[in-house]
Amino acid sequence: MSERGQKFSNIAASHIMPRDKGAAPLDFVIAVMALLAALALGSSMIAARAAEGWSAGLSDRLTIQVPPPDSGDVQAGLDAEVRAALAVLQATQGIAQVRVLSDGEIAALVEPWIGNSGVVAGIPLPRLIDATVAPGASMDMPALQERLKLAAPHAVVDDHSRWLTRLAGLAGTVRCAAYGILLLIAGATAAVVMLATRAGLDAHHEMVALLHQMGAKAGFIARSIEWHYFISALLASLGGSAAAALLFAGLGSLDIFGVEAVPFLPPLALGLAELAWLAAVPAVIAAIAWATARLSVLSVVRAIY
Repeated sequence: MSERGQKFSNIAASHIMPRDKGAAPLDFVIAVMALLAALALGSSMIAARAAEGWSAGLSDRLTIQVPPPDSGDVQAGLDAEVRAALAVLQATQGIAQVRVLSDGEIAALVEPWIGNSGVVAGIPLPRLIDATVAPGASMDMPALQERLKLAAPHAVVDDHSRWLTRLAGLAGTVRCAAYGILLLIAGATAAVVMLATRAGLDAHHEMVALLHQMGAKAGFIARSIEWHYFISALLASLGGSAAAALLFAGLGSLDIFGVEAVPFLPPLALGLAELAWLAAVPAVIAAIAWATARLSVLSVVRAIY
């Protein structure tokens, strides 16, 4: 390396590539993309957690619904079918526990749809029987359904497999959409940094030309610029990710302000362990900015000189 090249290698990169006055819009764009990326990543974790919770809560459960008969003494007929269904379930191998849901529990289940205004008072609601399957037990659902039909003609067995399949598919769709958004944000970040790098080279063309004439190599010029964009992208994306982390943390405290959780949605707040994953967003965005700036500078400088 020449004496002049050695001299340049000892100069701090921040003095070679000054911060432009128009850098604020780029920082804002990167911060917004980091916010969106953190929201997408957090949504994927919420969807995965919800799917796991739904599967764990329903995979070993059976629900038997006994609707009231259409004629005769409704209450007596309903009680008789519930007793008959209980007898069949208790005699079924593999079922560990059986219990009939109380009227209060059934009212709580329908409350999200009709509220608690008491509109169902006097209406003969179906009886629900909750059955717990023993761990590792294999159930012959068609056979169980046949035995229940013989004992309680109106009884219907729901093993939740249909709902679990739909919920797993929904959660998978949300995760795939989140990953797709992350890929789009990564591509957009690379494109924005590439445009900013080329604009910066054009704005500082005389400085780059002088450095080259004084013995600076393309790699040195690239290093001086790539770290400039690396630091800028890191700081901007830290701000966007921090805003997303505060948003997710705040979603767990909405009850303080009188906002009730939506019954059909999983908790939208992230735990501390999940929030820690959001730190990957600024790291990845800064790495993308660094790599994009380096490749852009090297391609431009080598093409010119």
